[in-house]
Amino acid sequence: MTDVELSQDAATLLARVTAALGNPARLGVAFSGGVDSSVLLAVATRSLGPSRTLAVLGVSASLAGAERREAHAVAAAIGAPLVELVTNELERPEYRANGPDRCFHCKTELFERIDDELVSRYGLSAVAYGENADDARRPDRPGAKAATNHQVLRPLADAGLTKAEVRRLAAELKLPVADKPAAPCLASRIPHFEEVTAEKLQQIDDAEQVLHDLGFGDARVRHHGDVARIELVPADLGRAIVEPLRSDLLRGVRAAGFRFVSLDLGGIQSGAFTLPLVTR
Repeated sequence: MTDVELSQDAATLLARVTAALGNPARLGVAFSGGVDSSVLLAVATRSLGPSRTLAVLGVSASLAGAERREAHAVAAAIGAPLVELVTNELERPEYRANGPDRCFHCKTELFERIDDELVSRYGLSAVAYGENADDARRPDRPGAKAATNHQVLRPLADAGLTKAEVRRLAAELKLPVADKPAAPCLASRIPHFEEVTAEKLQQIDDAEQVLHDLGFGDARVRHHGDVARIELVPADLGRAIVEPLRSDLLRGVRAAGFRFVSLDLGGIQSGAFTLPLVTR
């Protein structure tokens, strides 16, 4: 994607991120396949070249199977090499306890394993992740502290790129995820202080795959014990209760291990579990 012709506005955004990125000898990018990390990976590959860029995909029970497959496809489209790194955040009691700082423990696990297992093996001189300027201002992003503790770069935020600007640059770079909805990890579907387990994460993954297979592009399944609380974009709420889609949805989510299936009229609610706890 290095030969994509950019508008003046996108070229300016690209130049800002490139300047913030600097000139590391070899950069590891904590990569999820989402818009932010994809733009960061694309800019790094464009600036440094594929031989000096490495996408690092953390793989665990909290990563949806579909997200894992898509991340590989996006990295291939960008032309960046990718390695998978198995992370074991479920072995950390603080992570399983699922407090508002859960993401801190998850990111700490990721960055520690990158330091311990990949830096020397791949000759990484720096590691970066895809925090943008809007995320940097939010109070519900404890993973940022873990990044600071491990000297992880955040070029998008340092360049002042907002979510909207990141998406605009993604579209100009013709990234396949330019319009992709945000996809937080599966653990974010479990209410705080209810234990995170591999079984719950698998139930959520299976249920959300049912929704995607039925054509709901942006959908989340919140885990409330026997109850699956489904969040959809408002435009999809009506068709979710029309036959035969309603029955297919009900049958599929129940097969994932839930007894009851509810539809949240509030729609998609980013940070619904964390924000009330960190902004009191």
